[in-house]
Amino acid sequence: MRRFLVLGVNGQLGSALQTVFEREGQVIAPDRSACDLTDPHSIRAAVRAARPDAILNAAAYTAVDRAESEPDLAMRVNGQAPAILAEEAKACGALLVHYSTDYVFDGTKPGPWLESDPVTPLNTYGATKLAGERNIQHIGGRFLIFRTSWVFSQRGHNFLLTMLRVGQEQQELKIVNDQFGAPTSAAALAKATRTILTAEPPHNFREVSGIYHITCAGETSWCGFAQAIFNRARAPKPWASVKGIPTSEYPTAAVRPANSVLSSQKLKETFGIELPTWQAVLDATLDTLGILRR
Repeated sequence: MRRFLVLGVNGQLGSALQTVFEREGQVIAPDRSACDLTDPHSIRAAVRAARPDAILNAAAYTAVDRAESEPDLAMRVNGQAPAILAEEAKACGALLVHYSTDYVFDGTKPGPWLESDPVTPLNTYGATKLAGERNIQHIGGRFLIFRTSWVFSQRGHNFLLTMLRVGQEQQELKIVNDQFGAPTSAAALAKATRTILTAEPPHNFREVSGIYHITCAGETSWCGFAQAIFNRARAPKPWASVKGIPTSEYPTAAVRPANSVLSSQKLKETFGIELPTWQAVLDATLDTLGILRR
C-alpha cells in the first residue's frame, strides 16, 4: 500500500493517522471543504481523485449529546457516509479502515465486550455508528471496522485536555465514578493501524475483514482517569480535588453505557498486536505536552 486517503484529518485521530502514515507512502488528507461527509457527491469525488490503496475514515459526528437533537445530521455522517466510502472502496479495490465506538453496546454486561456480543446502543450517536458498521458489512469488499473507546490526545476536544484546563480553574471537580472503560490515545490507535496495514508478509484483508475491538489495556472510571491525570501531570498550582459521583447526579442528554470495556483478544489473535496500558499512553501524551511529572 502506498496511497492513503485519510478522512477527518482535523480531528485527533485523523491527525495522528496522517503523521504515522506519511512515513509509509503518499497521504491524501482532504479537509471538510474538499470531502464533505454530508454530501455523497463530494465523498465519491474525493475517493476517485485520490485513487487510494487504503481509506482511513477517522471522520465522524462525535458530539454525543448534541446528536440527540441532530439525529439526521449524525446519521448522514456516521451511518450513510461510511456506506458510500464502502461502495467506492469496493469499486476501486481499496481497503476501508473505519473507526467505530464502544457506544454500540448498552453497558449492561459485567465483563469486557466481545465483537460477537449483541449491540443495543443507548443513544443516537451509538445508533448512527452502528448503522455505519452495518452498511459497510452489507456492502462488503475489504474492510476493517475498529471499535475503540475514550479516545484522547494532545489536541482537539477530549477528556484529558478538559481536565487539564478545569483542574486549574476550579477547586473541586465532581466526576462520574460508575462508568468504566479504557482510555485510548489517538497515537496508539494510529500506530496500531499502521502496524496492521504495513505488516510483512501482508495480511489477506479479504480473509480477515470484519469488526475488531482496539483499545489500550486496562480499565478505569472517568473519576479514576481524572485522578490519574492529576497524579501524573505537573501544573503551576495545585490541582482541583476530585470527588466521585454516580451517573444519576450528572444527567446528560445522551445516556452513556456503564461498562464500555472492550476485549481486544480477537485483534491480538488475528494480527498479533496489543496496545499499551492506558496509563502508559497517558504518560506518553503528557510527556508530549511537556508536563509529565518525573
